[in-house]
Amino acid sequence: MDEQTQTSGVEQGSAAVDPGDQPLSPDEEIAEIEKLLNTEPDDFQARCRLGELYFSKGRLDDALTEVKKSIEMAEGLRTEMNRSLAMYYSNLGTIYATKGMIDEAEAEFKRALDVHAYDVLALFNLGRVQADRRKYMESKNYYERLVEITPDDPMAWYNLAGVYVELDNPQVSDYNTIDMAIQCYMRVLELDPKHLEASFKLMEIALNHRKTDLAIKVMESAVEHNPDEPLAYYNLISVYDKCKMFEQAEQARQRLKERFAKKAKEGAAS
Repeated sequence: MDEQTQTSGVEQGSAAVDPGDQPLSPDEEIAEIEKLLNTEPDDFQARCRLGELYFSKGRLDDALTEVKKSIEMAEGLRTEMNRSLAMYYSNLGTIYATKGMIDEAEAEFKRALDVHAYDVLALFNLGRVQADRRKYMESKNYYERLVEITPDDPMAWYNLAGVYVELDNPQVSDYNTIDMAIQCYMRVLELDPKHLEASFKLMEIALNHRKTDLAIKVMESAVEHNPDEPLAYYNLISVYDKCKMFEQAEQARQRLKERFAKKAKEGAAS
């Protein structure tokens, strides 16, 4: 009776072991991970583990392939994390700048670039900070990097143009950068033909350097793209007068009068 009871106890104990709790063999684990990666190829942890298993089984070519894929994924993750971290540093710098804490802001913008060298916000703000401090060479370097990254941003080109204008001043530097400034302002107007400030700056440079054809062309284009802006007309008339093109100046005055007389009538009618 006791033997039957004892035997029964052993049988009951054996039945209590769950086969599902047994660890998978390396081959079984490889098969499971391969199946998982067929449906979820971006599972980083699974791919790392598969490379380890291949290596342990002596499947060196397969291990090499998986480890390379894991490194590629890790580099991608690191790049994304660096972009995010740089964005937070730049945001922190923006807050400091808004509070007037410029030294602290500059430090955070530089930390952003240490993490991610192409952070647009950090480059823009460091260019502005250095320009405000009249450190135009440093500002130039930041803005030049910025336009390389954002070649279609008119504001970046506009700010770089302003720095080139300052650097052309003999009291500031020995550099001759006025032609570079002209090219930058022209790029601004190529990207944004309605950018009046760029038009006025370029007109002024052109007149100061006896590039009258350029001044006329710029202001005629400004009027064309800003037909309801009186300042565009006034500056065009001024350019014509300075170039002794009095007939064209009078025609521009008439166009200005007619356009705004018409607008006045339309406003009264409505």
